[in-house]
Amino acid sequence: MTTTESSSELAAAFTDVDTPYLLGQYEPVHDERHDVALEVTGELPAGLRGAYLRNGSNPFFPPPGRYHVFDGDGMLHGIYLDGEGGVEYRNRWIDSRGLRYEQSVGHSVYGGLNEFSMPSAEAIEAGGMYKNTANTNIIRHAGRHLALMEGAHPTEVTPELATVGEYDFDGALHGAMTAHPRWDAATGELLFFGYSPFPPYLRYHVADRSGALVRSTDISIGRSVMMHDFVTTESAAVFFDLPALFDGESLMNGGTAIRWQPETGARIGVMPRDGEGTDTVWIDVEPFYVFHFLNAHDEDGRIVVTGCRSEAMPTAFGDDSPPEDHVRPYLWRWEIDPVAGTVTDRQLDDRTGDFPRINDSYNGVAHRYGAHAHTRHWGQEGVEFDGVIWFDLDKGTSSEHVYGPTSVCGEAVFAADPDGSSEDDGWLINIVTDLAEGTSSFVVLDARDVSAGPVAEVRLPRRVPFGFHGNWLPTLD
Repeated sequence: MTTTESSSELAAAFTDVDTPYLLGQYEPVHDERHDVALEVTGELPAGLRGAYLRNGSNPFFPPPGRYHVFDGDGMLHGIYLDGEGGVEYRNRWIDSRGLRYEQSVGHSVYGGLNEFSMPSAEAIEAGGMYKNTANTNIIRHAGRHLALMEGAHPTEVTPELATVGEYDFDGALHGAMTAHPRWDAATGELLFFGYSPFPPYLRYHVADRSGALVRSTDISIGRSVMMHDFVTTESAAVFFDLPALFDGESLMNGGTAIRWQPETGARIGVMPRDGEGTDTVWIDVEPFYVFHFLNAHDEDGRIVVTGCRSEAMPTAFGDDSPPEDHVRPYLWRWEIDPVAGTVTDRQLDDRTGDFPRINDSYNGVAHRYGAHAHTRHWGQEGVEFDGVIWFDLDKGTSSEHVYGPTSVCGEAVFAADPDGSSEDDGWLINIVTDLAEGTSSFVVLDARDVSAGPVAEVRLPRRVPFGFHGNWLPTLD
């Protein structure tokens, strides 16, 4: 990326910013760098040979209005391990059309979820009606690295994080792609959906193992909902139609774009994977909200789903307030019988947490293990994740590790041991930031003994802001 602003000038522009989602663990960084031969404490497993790539929100310029944490420009952080103890780090902004236009005029142009801002005709022509920040996740499928946000096409990047450009599956993808696709290890397919504020509100897609988009079907839901995640099994795709609704009138009048409206109801939809949207079976449920699911599988004619459930979407979702205590997410399980039209559910754990992950090879099939972030604060203190909880769902037990009293972290990603044979053979990897020291580390836990603490830590050359999602991409020989 080229720009006339120096990192010090960019940092100075944020001096008077007071939104909590640009301070502390969220404070953006203002340069791109590449560092080699990083300091390692402990011993990195030889099986960790590849790249850990993580995406997040990192605004280049101060926002033009009220800021939402989902609005920032995408920034990718990459940690590259050679399997022999060598580690490199690099970070790069997503070089979107919208950001390039803002750089050309020297300030932010595009509004976000909290404040509508109609771009000029010049901005629309150069950068689009809205900015595709591609700031939420990064995946690899069929040799392509795709940075994702749920409101737009994917953005292809190189393994070294340079932006290639928006990718539409060779013209076959019409509409947005979720930031939470599901991978089927047996078929090699990438399963995903896209939602929209406009009809058709929901569309399901399948890309085959070669990367070709081979199937798309519209699913009639009759309203525009924020559907952040979904699950798949060997037989079905499961959609949670929950009452977090787009409200254009609210946005135009200075409110948030998304409002929690439980009076409109909630339901769960089960669509056969080999069927069409019209085959979806809908089952009404009491309103609740889920940002992220752990997994799902078929079991004796039922579908079992696990995820992090809140009583409601926080009303603070659209402003700068901390989330209410009563909407803490907890690990829950749903059992769905699409023939009988019934859903039963139960809470699995009483510790607040989110960002659930599994060994991705077990997506859509019965699994035993899973992780989610351990939470230090959720409520008036704000939200801080400080560790990881590793669940044995068969035994109903767990182990945990907290990184430190002044440390915060994000999503713990499972990196499978290439020489392993069981589901938990591998490591939980994370970026951990010490807020007191202003430093960040790449931390490796053995998934078979999480409570023993790190087996290795890599001191990163810079503080890494809190981010969203990422993945371990093993080296392909």
